[in-house]
Amino acid sequence: MAAILCGARKALTPRSLRCLHSVYQMAELPETHQMLRQTCRDFAEKELAPIASQLDKEHQFPAEQVQKLGAMGLMAVEVPEQFGGAGLDYLAYAIGLEEISRGCASTGVITSVNNSLYLGPVLKFGTEEQKHKWITPFTTGQKVGCFALSEPGNGSDAGAASTVARLEGDHWVLNGTKAWITNAWDASAAVVFATTDKTLKHKGISAFVVPIPTPGLSLGKKEDKLGIRASSTANLIFEDCRVPKSNLLGELGMGFKIAMQTLDCGRIGIAAQALGIGQAALDCAVDYAEKRTAFGAPISKMQAIQFKIADMALALESARLLTWRAAMLKDNKSPFTKEAAMAKLSASEAATFISHQSIQILGGMGYVTDMPAERHYRDARITEIYEGTSEIQRLVISSQILKEYRG
Repeated sequence: MAAILCGARKALTPRSLRCLHSVYQMAELPETHQMLRQTCRDFAEKELAPIASQLDKEHQFPAEQVQKLGAMGLMAVEVPEQFGGAGLDYLAYAIGLEEISRGCASTGVITSVNNSLYLGPVLKFGTEEQKHKWITPFTTGQKVGCFALSEPGNGSDAGAASTVARLEGDHWVLNGTKAWITNAWDASAAVVFATTDKTLKHKGISAFVVPIPTPGLSLGKKEDKLGIRASSTANLIFEDCRVPKSNLLGELGMGFKIAMQTLDCGRIGIAAQALGIGQAALDCAVDYAEKRTAFGAPISKMQAIQFKIADMALALESARLLTWRAAMLKDNKSPFTKEAAMAKLSASEAATFISHQSIQILGGMGYVTDMPAERHYRDARITEIYEGTSEIQRLVISSQILKEYRG
């Protein structure tokens, strides 16, 4: 599988990228991305789907599978080869992450956070020294990172960081609490946002790379969540936590900008995760409808069931095209804030809708843990919350549209 990914990377020449970015006009993905998609699908079906239910029930971090994903290049898809990554584009990342999430949504979000939220900002804003120190060890799956922005009292208000950092000699001293941090218990480093100058409000927020463990940083309890239960979620608690001055990411006061640009990228990742959940739920519903008989025929013959399947497929494919478009815009270095929000909103709502309809088609069987439908339903719900709630996505979309009209 690693050889196939290597071949896909080498095939992504400037000419092939030009073809790739006109994929909206094509019937299918370019061959290189089809290979990647099939490789990730095979891995998910063989390595993830058979254990997804067990991982969910036992809240078990899939360490072995994450390391295998690292060996395949999927824990650092966009990271250049010089830093140990796969050197592929964001469309490849979205395609691969969908397939991984189709097998196990928890593994999907672990992969997404490491790629988009941790490696992404370090790659874009880090110095060469920071990239070698804080990227290369996190590309193999042996280590994963996390992203600490949200706080107990300001989940959606990213500009109101009550966590503070003050400079003392050659160290920054951090105090405060970060909440709902995915990968927290399993991470070896975090990108952390803290206020360095309260008088400047959101322009006084800075970003830091903080190793885990480190003195002055403790982890809160592992949250018992509705879904994605194989990924750890906990608070990061900073009490006079000292980090070297060199761990400042980007320039002083650049934290809010780093956070917003990172979330734009992260939304594409969560859209891909939602697509994988939605596809898995649709697969489950169609398979059941073909096998379950009522009144002497498969229930897939019933018009009511056919209408549900059609609506589910339409929602999924529409969201997939929006997600691919957002990824392509990013690859083209074009503005993609609006499109990323559209992709995330569309895909997350599609996943919730499809998983709900899947349970409806399965009836009583959909409500028990013997079938994966109820897990898909639980996993889908979070995609409407993290990386910005659906309400935040609508605000982002409307503000971008209004800005375009006023311009």
